[in-house]
Amino acid sequence: MSTVVDIPWPMLGLFFSTLSIPLLINYYYQLGIAKDSLVSVTRMTVQLVLVGIYLEYLFELDSLLINLVWLLAMVVVGASSILEKAKLPKKPLFLPVMSGLLIGLTPTLSLISLAIVKPTPLYSAQYLIPLAGMLLGNSLGGNIVALQNLYTALEERKDQYEAAIALGASRVFATRPFVTDAIRKSLAPTLASMATSGLVTLPGMMTGQILGGASPIIAIKYQVLIMIAIFVMMSVSTSICLSFAIRTTIHPHGRILVKTLLDK
Repeated sequence: MSTVVDIPWPMLGLFFSTLSIPLLINYYYQLGIAKDSLVSVTRMTVQLVLVGIYLEYLFELDSLLINLVWLLAMVVVGASSILEKAKLPKKPLFLPVMSGLLIGLTPTLSLISLAIVKPTPLYSAQYLIPLAGMLLGNSLGGNIVALQNLYTALEERKDQYEAAIALGASRVFATRPFVTDAIRKSLAPTLASMATSGLVTLPGMMTGQILGGASPIIAIKYQVLIMIAIFVMMSVSTSICLSFAIRTTIHPHGRILVKTLLDK
């Protein structure tokens, strides 16, 4: 297989001119997202360049302690981002969301590293950090959807929830229909992506490995592995997150202590 083809920085800079297309669409339809789009692209570029530089150093250092600290930092930033995008208060929900991510990530990543990929050393940053990044990155959207749906449904279908509480149901039992619906909606995009992989889409990890010179068969094996891992982690993290969130944001007597800030 051929080696990866480098992209010259000037050509990458020239490609930024294609951003004029979504900006023109924004102007035509008055979407009001021009500033957010430019800020997001700028942040993405700066962050990825800095992380790329840092990861080259991290891969050479390959320290277990530093790798674990970096993973923890990824989880903390991920939990904060989920609550920010879901428009929910951080103080009562940060620990539930962070716990959901940690409980979903740790066994899944450990199984991949210890039993399947088996890099040398087992905590190799070259495998540990990118795999954790893909798992966390895909779980962010699922947790955002789950939390938004849970608290929005509790607000919109308040009568149904309060009727269950009035009849003596516990907060866990009264919120069960809302939690079920929230988890189902959060997993729907991943299920759709898995169902169409190979026919409609070539997933990012597989495409990246092929462009990097790997055999398509090897790339497919890694893609199947990561897609299953993403689905498992999302299932665990969303269910744990919602379960813990209910216990920290709903009083044992049933009073809801927080609500979504989407309408504010």
